[in-house]
Amino acid sequence: MDFITGIRKPDTTAIRDIWEGTHTGTVKLTGAVHTIRDMGEIAFVILRKKEGLVQCIYEEGVTNFNCKELREGMTVTAEGIVSQEKRAPYGFEVHLNNISVLSAPLEDATLPIPIGKRKLATSLETKLTYRPISLRNIRERAIFKLQEGIVRGFRDFLFSQDFTEIRTPKIVAGNAEGGANVFKLDYFGKRAFLAQSPQFYKQTMVGVYDRVFEAAPVFRAEKHNTTRHLNEYTSLDLEMGYIRGFEDIMEMETELLRYIFELLMESYAKELKILKVTLPETRKIPSVRFDEAKVLVSEKYNRKIRNPYDLEPEEEALIGRYFQEEYKSDFVFVTHYPSKKRPFYAMEDPADPKLTLSFDLLFKGMEITTGGQRIHDYTELLRKMEARGMDSKDFANYLMIFKYGMPPHGGLGIGLERLTMKLLNEQNVRETAMFPRDVIRLEP
Repeated sequence: MDFITGIRKPDTTAIRDIWEGTHTGTVKLTGAVHTIRDMGEIAFVILRKKEGLVQCIYEEGVTNFNCKELREGMTVTAEGIVSQEKRAPYGFEVHLNNISVLSAPLEDATLPIPIGKRKLATSLETKLTYRPISLRNIRERAIFKLQEGIVRGFRDFLFSQDFTEIRTPKIVAGNAEGGANVFKLDYFGKRAFLAQSPQFYKQTMVGVYDRVFEAAPVFRAEKHNTTRHLNEYTSLDLEMGYIRGFEDIMEMETELLRYIFELLMESYAKELKILKVTLPETRKIPSVRFDEAKVLVSEKYNRKIRNPYDLEPEEEALIGRYFQEEYKSDFVFVTHYPSKKRPFYAMEDPADPKLTLSFDLLFKGMEITTGGQRIHDYTELLRKMEARGMDSKDFANYLMIFKYGMPPHGGLGIGLERLTMKLLNEQNVRETAMFPRDVIRLEP
């Protein structure tokens, strides 16, 4: 009888082992053949591993393998001797003694796009059509490694602030955000929806744990096809109780962003370099009221205010431009949005009930966060729902948490793909979605 006692020590070498000097001399690597540059008696065989690329040197008469039989896409075990080479990735190369093929692509399978290039010189549509292949490109891989760092920073920071991570359902009976842009489901003969937001559930859990967060997908059935919208995206949500005001939420996000960017600088420097990202300054973020922001950009850029209740994309861009020019800040909090454009649970400003104690965070002229303080009083919620013509019976489970007591609380949701998009200065949010879903794309 055999017993499994844990993970066996690997018999192969990682890039980190070589880079940190724990492995010298002869090493054994596994990886995929990324590119081959055949120079005749010598060939440069570039292996792709999870950490990056390794330059290997094939020498005729030395390497126990016929280089002509090697093809891009093969997965191999390669053995050889490490030597220092400043021009190679990570500052070393491996002179090959032997190559063993683990698997090979089909004989007639030619790569549909040149993944070996530093940056894919192809259209976004082509990249998405061949997504399983395009993601093997070093720059494309770096995007989502950096995104990993953002989520990791989000989780680690909130744990340090005594938040509890939760999991909320994505098949729901009600519509948290209002409006008609929901995906409807037949749930065993009952009406159901894909969740637009974890809003009701994260508020519920504030009554349990005080501070909660979730990093998970949300679904919006918006039919417009723009460069900033996806029908499925990742929302970084947090909700916190016993707040003194909605400013506590903005302060928490400021500190959160600072932590994330410090983590990226420390642990994802390689990806930042590949993507040529300069991290923004977050020591202090300016805050401006909604109505004041509209006036500021209207006067400076001679743009007429057309919609007094919301910010148009062009206005967001101008607000971002204004605060970059005036305060050298890529971020700006816009506060006190009109109640007319906020959900029923947004707390109204006691000084002016037409406004709410809510905010958006703009990053380089685009909204990446929506947040604010929520109504925590049962009677006040009923009053606002009635004023909007809503039937409280449709929200019985949600109202239950307030009927039996809730602390003052608030929270926010950050769009992961949008944050990544603006960090990379990309022009389309699909560039920063691993497998984007929009009105026309359901595959791959």
